Amino acid sequence: MALKSTEDAGLGGQIAPLDEVDRRIVAALRAQGRLSMRALADRLHISRASAYARVDRLERSGVITGYSATIDPQRYGYGVSAYVFLKISQQSWKSVRQRILAIPEVERGALVAGEHDIVLLVRTRDAASLRDLVLTRFHEAGDVLSTQTELIFDELPLAGGMQGDSFMDIGQIQCPQPDACIAIGVSDQGSTSTPIYTNHG
Repeated sequence: MALKSTEDAGLGGQIAPLDEVDRRIVAALRAQGRLSMRALADRLHISRASAYARVDRLERSGVITGYSATIDPQRYGYGVSAYVFLKISQQSWKSVRQRILAIPEVERGALVAGEHDIVLLVRTRDAASLRDLVLTRFHEAGDVLSTQTELIFDELPLAGGMQGDSFMDIGQIQCPQPDACIAIGVSDQGSTSTPIYTNHG
């Protein structure tokens, strides 16, 4: 469930610094978004009125932007997960972003610095669907110059109920130490093929 925008956030979206109780509220709701106000207040040893007021302020100021269900990708029907790195033409981020937002298999994405421009977490039904997504649908966008795909073998359980929190920290896995990686395939780089690596050990 998405919430309204930061109408009370003040100038430039700035809000008062969060105190320890605010952060404990956020941590509790990240772990269990359906927690009732009574249970939240009891857990944090604050009054129910204070819990209501603080959650309302966190929502209105844009700290809490919404509530959603966390799913098991494989049980949902997504048998293959991968990180896909895109190189795009200059000044095309906004147009590429709009096309990416329309692709349901893209779970998360970020504009990044480094060798690539965009990194995406994608989930598809099977390898054939992933191949179609990368080699056809991504490359149909004229602004996408090249792609690199890295399959996900397993995912770490994340603290606080935040699926995808580690996504931003993954950056770009270039395998600087070949003996620490396993080549599991090739990525499409125009006329060249580049090994896809996964860390091991």
